[in-house]
Amino acid sequence: MVLSRHPRAAVALTAALALTLTACGGGGSGGGSTPGVTDTEVLIGSTLPLTGNAAPGYSEQGPAAKAMFDYINANGGINGRKITLKYVDDGYNPANTVTLTKQLVLEDKVFAVVGALGTPTHTKVVDFLNSSRVPDLFVASGCTCWDQPGKNPYTYGWQPDYTVEGKILGDYVAKNFAGKKVAYFYQDDDFGADGMKGLDKFIDQSLVVSRQPYQPGNTDVAAQVSAIARSGAEVVVLEAIPAYTALFKLTALKLGYTPQLVASSVGADPVTVSGLLENFAKQSGASVKGTDLIEGLVSSAYLPAGSDTDNSWIQLFKKVHDTYIPNVPFDGNVVYAMSYAYTFAQVLQAAGKNLTRQGLLDALNKGGFTGPGLVPFRYGPDSHAGYTGGQISTIRGGQQVFSGTPLTTDDGDGPVTPYTTPQPAAPANGVPAA
Repeated sequence: MVLSRHPRAAVALTAALALTLTACGGGGSGGGSTPGVTDTEVLIGSTLPLTGNAAPGYSEQGPAAKAMFDYINANGGINGRKITLKYVDDGYNPANTVTLTKQLVLEDKVFAVVGALGTPTHTKVVDFLNSSRVPDLFVASGCTCWDQPGKNPYTYGWQPDYTVEGKILGDYVAKNFAGKKVAYFYQDDDFGADGMKGLDKFIDQSLVVSRQPYQPGNTDVAAQVSAIARSGAEVVVLEAIPAYTALFKLTALKLGYTPQLVASSVGADPVTVSGLLENFAKQSGASVKGTDLIEGLVSSAYLPAGSDTDNSWIQLFKKVHDTYIPNVPFDGNVVYAMSYAYTFAQVLQAAGKNLTRQGLLDALNKGGFTGPGLVPFRYGPDSHAGYTGGQISTIRGGQQVFSGTPLTTDDGDGPVTPYTTPQPAAPANGVPAA
């Protein structure tokens, strides 16, 4: 599939035509008339940043998901069909996301949008996808806004939402850094807001001494980091994408400020963040060892660490990686994308040979899907939320080291509780069972 890096100048068809097209073919009226579906192929699409400030790490997700689908195709496909993924570059710019998503739906006629990345970007197209009755699965973002089955019946999250993750991290901070001053450095959108909502349920508010937002695209965070340093915070929780985890750390170093860092899983992949630290430092004429700078960083994880070579899922993903995308770093973003690609193949398998959009959603709503995750999904008729929690990890020697047991919770006032069911092993051939 040809990779498009630039949005086309205009989408020629109107929204009215979109509704006409989807009414003709969408919604689940039969495999022969379902957009993107033939007897031998399922065409899906995705948007993500291949360029721009948010691209580091995230740009790997498109190739990684495609590699997983290529592997599954080479091993027989799903219900006799091969999965074709077309992913396009929105540069983490919501205006581009709107144009490109309409292009995927109206011109390319994809069956579904899968793994589209970003809270500020994807929120701009949810109404369009739902009004067009296009399955919008496994948004690569933990915004709680994806879980609105009544309002947006075609949209589903995949990773734990940011409030769930915030609760688990907040619980950890309250228990392990009791009495210490805490600050939040957060992306100024639903990502940051949802994360802080979870943190605030467990961290004593009298100890939260500073909350500093950043705007994606503005790489000068000196004012925010200085404010946090002046607050005397001993623990800083980062609700940030990888580039801003690195920018915070480097800016703090210039100030001689070295608090304990706790980060959302979004911005804590050790390979991605250490690489960014080294690249950013090099651009400013300095030289650092990235792994040294993130030693001790605490996060939560809902997938196995890429360095866990004994894990059957990591063995599968590494085999796929080495076969199809050997020049891409094998990091958390690759594991993430291959994991949601596997989940999509599972749901496709469950939807059966007579594939329709509604049949896909019906299969997903039945739930019961497992896979690489350390905790269960929450999918059901009344929930479009993804994973239900994660496990605390600390970076040691450049790798994620897990502690305790996986934890689950909800995005309300429910407790954080241990989850003790073992992770299932990957299938021997790497393809979801029929």
